[in-house]
Amino acid sequence: MPETSRRGLLFGTAAVSAGAFLTACTSNEPKEKTPAQDNRPAADDTAGKPVTIGFAGPQADHGWLNAINVQAKSRAEKYSEVTLETTEGSNDTAAQIGQVKTLINKKVDVLVVLPADGKALTQVGLEAMRAGIPVVNLDRVFASPQAYRCWVGGDNYGMGLNAGHYIGEQLKDKANAKVVELAGIDNLELTKQRSQGFADALKNYSNIKLVARQAADFTVESGQAKMAQLLQAQKQFDALWNHDDDQGVGALRAIEQAGRDEFIMVGGAGAKSAMDAIKAGNTVLKATVLYPPTMAASAIDLARALGQSKGVAGLAEMEIPTSVTLYSAVVSKDNIDQYLPTGFS
Repeated sequence: MPETSRRGLLFGTAAVSAGAFLTACTSNEPKEKTPAQDNRPAADDTAGKPVTIGFAGPQADHGWLNAINVQAKSRAEKYSEVTLETTEGSNDTAAQIGQVKTLINKKVDVLVVLPADGKALTQVGLEAMRAGIPVVNLDRVFASPQAYRCWVGGDNYGMGLNAGHYIGEQLKDKANAKVVELAGIDNLELTKQRSQGFADALKNYSNIKLVARQAADFTVESGQAKMAQLLQAQKQFDALWNHDDDQGVGALRAIEQAGRDEFIMVGGAGAKSAMDAIKAGNTVLKATVLYPPTMAASAIDLARALGQSKGVAGLAEMEIPTSVTLYSAVVSKDNIDQYLPTGFS
């Protein structure tokens, strides 16, 4: 599952040449009408020099992870000069390390790695960087920033925060509102971050109380079982936040079987099944908070820019950023048509 502890957008510091520095500091020199940085190379859709990108991710045993693979491959196909070398993907850290080493030995120009375990894959990330192969670390962060040139991923804390604010706004005028939470796997840092963001958001609404919480396992079966327990224990509540749309499929089954509809439900991640339900408007599910797998497409864009020694179009710096955190948008009936094409199966 997606995991990261990083938030915010950090821009790399562009180097300033000695000549540019002297021009800026010498008063009797005429000012340049066009500063040097305005002529920087920026990544765009125009074909540049050939770039071979190695892509290594975990086994696609979850809808979100499969979408990661699809996004990476389809984005690479957009560029005629990009060759994508992919591995089979594995949840076994030793196997994934071996796959990354194979890509290093092939001397790819850039690596994009979504590690099954960020800490365990850190050493091979360092190995690639020392071999002169820049690494784009996707989502699950390596233990050392020296193991990657750029990190790009989602915002788990932001997911919880935005889910909490959405629910808070729906219930702000209801006295003694009750909320329940169907979390993910409790020993994962991402689950802790999502729960913390949710709790922090609810602090802004004095009329709302979190009355129950259950941790599931990001599967349909666990979602159904844990939701059934919540429904049995809580005879009435006003809102539910479910951390993951896959386990949400099971949660909705349990809700339907129990004949309950007095509350609203907010999901997480942005699965197509959730978006279809939101658009249909015939269940308690009214919104989902994105953890966009499009981050894999962005990683390919960044890797291409690295391989071509370019910056990012729209940013002034001559280098790509050090870190990019994607926004966790709330998708509801108001904007469902805009986001529906991004839903994953």
